[in-house]
Amino acid sequence: MGLHRFKPPMSGRMGTLWTLASVRDAALIEYGCMGHMLYGRVFLNQAGISEACRLYSTHIDETDISLGDTRRLKGAIDEIIKGDKPKIVFLLPSSVPTVIGTDLPAVCEELQPEYPDVRLLPFGCGGFDVCGHHGVQEALLLLAKTLPRDTEKTPRSTFNLIGSCADLFRFQADAEELVRIMQGAFGMQPLCVMTSDTSVGQMEQMGGAHINLVIRREGEPAAKHLKKRFGTPYLLERPYGIEGTVQWIKKIGQISGLTPDHSFIRAEAEKAKNQMSSAMPHFKYVIRSHPDEATISLGGHADVVKGVLSYAVKELSLIKGFCWCDCPSMASEEIPYLTEAEWTKTIESRKKGLLMASGEALKWADRNMDLQIANPDTKWRLSPYEPPFLGFRGAINLVSLWINGIIEQDHD
Repeated sequence: MGLHRFKPPMSGRMGTLWTLASVRDAALIEYGCMGHMLYGRVFLNQAGISEACRLYSTHIDETDISLGDTRRLKGAIDEIIKGDKPKIVFLLPSSVPTVIGTDLPAVCEELQPEYPDVRLLPFGCGGFDVCGHHGVQEALLLLAKTLPRDTEKTPRSTFNLIGSCADLFRFQADAEELVRIMQGAFGMQPLCVMTSDTSVGQMEQMGGAHINLVIRREGEPAAKHLKKRFGTPYLLERPYGIEGTVQWIKKIGQISGLTPDHSFIRAEAEKAKNQMSSAMPHFKYVIRSHPDEATISLGGHADVVKGVLSYAVKELSLIKGFCWCDCPSMASEEIPYLTEAEWTKTIESRKKGLLMASGEALKWADRNMDLQIANPDTKWRLSPYEPPFLGFRGAINLVSLWINGIIEQDHD
């Protein structure tokens, strides 16, 4: 791992942890140094994850490392199962067990007969060489392969939301907005919000859904597996803006064969437009007279950057500035990957315009902290009821943030 001015990029292990930590009726044991879990728990507390997966770390010493001794891990599993009585125990390796080759799947296979009522599920991605988003992807896929039971489709149409995980900024609010829209447009209830608001039992029922809504590309392998096993169609998209959300609803209707409630869609779109109408003349004036102030630059998860940029440029005519994503494997010509040194240099060279990025980047650059769209964060986010970025209400929220960000520049 190299040196970083800010928090290092999310590792595969952290991506896995942040995906699993919100699952209820489960316990997670990290086989590794307890300091790792303490750091992870701080982030999860700040992100508002509570009353979910029970998190533990075994700690390891020189004997465990040099001799490959796993007795400490086995003892922890036994104690936690007897004390907490979880439905499933997730086992997560840290970097040291990964490097020395500790075989967690073999440990689980050996111990599983002793706990017939509790599933032991090992995960990988413990090394620093794995990107955090790959850890999220592998965790979602393994959950989708392991937990869903054979079941019939629910009598009334239902859906799963796949990819709502704690590593995304304002993940809970975005998920709630999409659930609200699905209930209003189709009268559909969620079976599983994977994984920000779910339990082991809800994931076991995922096969009964009529459609899977995937809101980040890391969730697509899980959706493909569920489609192959249960025949469940899926849509991979994050709906930003009024038109973007309307088109998202239409696609769901086409895939599911259901007719959306057009009166609900019209009412939501009209309400959003009315809320924004007073700001539109100022947007047009600034775009025409001060285009440098109407430029929007973004950095964060590639799907978030792409969606927010599309709404800003296509629906509001803001001007694209510099954009980057935080994962090399997600880079594209439109949204390249920038290292810490590259994005800090770029931010320093461009002082005008709107900047939406991580809380850490905005604080360092002394920019508007209200425009945060990514982690690492610098604040505690205990409330899951903050305004979303997705959907109709997200469209209003973003316009409110942008118009105030532009006005703030006018006062400089």
